[in-house]
Amino acid sequence: MTNSLQNRSDILQDRFALKATSYLSAGTAVLPYDISERLRAARVQAVSKRKIAITRTATAAGLVNTGGSAALTWGTDDGLNWWSRIGSVLPLVALVVGLMTINSIQSDNRTRELAEVDAALLIDELPPAAFADPGFVQFLKTTR
Repeated sequence: MTNSLQNRSDILQDRFALKATSYLSAGTAVLPYDISERLRAARVQAVSKRKIAITRTATAAGLVNTGGSAALTWGTDDGLNWWSRIGSVLPLVALVVGLMTINSIQSDNRTRELAEVDAALLIDELPPAAFADPGFVQFLKTTR
């Protein structure tokens, strides 16, 4: 919704600018040449400064407009030093270490369960048909 409001605001500003320039252009027809030339030069200068101001604002904040969203640029040092870069990568490192730890714990738990089943198989005297039964492992888990 904010994009549509922003687009509408931009459209209204553009319409106002077109009307204002058309009125000013119509009024310059009756002005002497030297005054109209100074006004034209002032307009060109104002437009060039306006574009520079917008560009400086976007790069000073370290943001790049990428189709409606803002992305942080790593190439500039406007507020991002090494400590803040390390701080921004640290959560990713913590996530990877946490996932590796969880994987290791799950693997150990699964190995322990299989070892218990194997120990139960080796201790008990069972007929060979019991090993082929698909519910045998579940039976061993529930009896312990």
